[in-house]
Amino acid sequence: MPRRSRQAEARLRSTTVASTLRVPTRPRTTHRPRRCPIATVAGSGSSTAQAQQFAESYVTEDLVLRTARSLAREVGLDAVTPGAGAALRLLAAAGNARAVVEIGTGTGVSGVWLLRGMRADGVLTTIDVEVEHQRIARRIFAEAGFAAGRTRIITGRALDVLPRLADGAYDLVFVDAEATGFHACVEAALRLLRPGGVLALNGVLAGGRIGDPAARDAETVTVRETIKAVRESEHWIPALLPVGHGLLAAVKC
Repeated sequence: MPRRSRQAEARLRSTTVASTLRVPTRPRTTHRPRRCPIATVAGSGSSTAQAQQFAESYVTEDLVLRTARSLAREVGLDAVTPGAGAALRLLAAAGNARAVVEIGTGTGVSGVWLLRGMRADGVLTTIDVEVEHQRIARRIFAEAGFAAGRTRIITGRALDVLPRLADGAYDLVFVDAEATGFHACVEAALRLLRPGGVLALNGVLAGGRIGDPAARDAETVTVRETIKAVRESEHWIPALLPVGHGLLAAVKC
């Protein structure tokens, strides 16, 4: 067991969510009038980065999600941002999702967001190669109030597990994996999703390099080729959402 994973799981066992992360107390300000955050951002001559920061903080995370995010950092994972999580919840809710596949369990950050958008009887099938990370995620899902039957946690390589899942049986497929597997995951999603189902692909801004023609590293080239193929395919209706690390959302025709 990786040392950091063991430490993170021990921390989760020995503390409650409420005690793991404390909400800082804000000082009272009685001498200054409050300003609308939107007006503050819009009127300050701020950059695009400031506007994106505001968008990321628009939907706040509770103690469960902040605990899961903290544990992700401890085991060396980069979880979806709050903005991307909120977008996933929106996609799940808009599609009234009952069956969702998640490729990349992590410590449960994206899974909690997805479950909170799904139907009350929905089941999240989440796949990851790291069993220790999934043990943490299982505890996070329980802390978030989801019954064990709401999740189906499968340990293994996504490309080994996905062929065993039923055709056309899913409402949403979320891919949070290495870019080298993007193309295969998109092909699998096309088979797994029902007509009108949604594919969500995380990390498509390639660390900010996606718009730089000079960036020719393998990861960026793979991401470019994948999102171009989705855009040009007759099977998808796509949109690239600039939240978090970039989220490609596409509806299956």
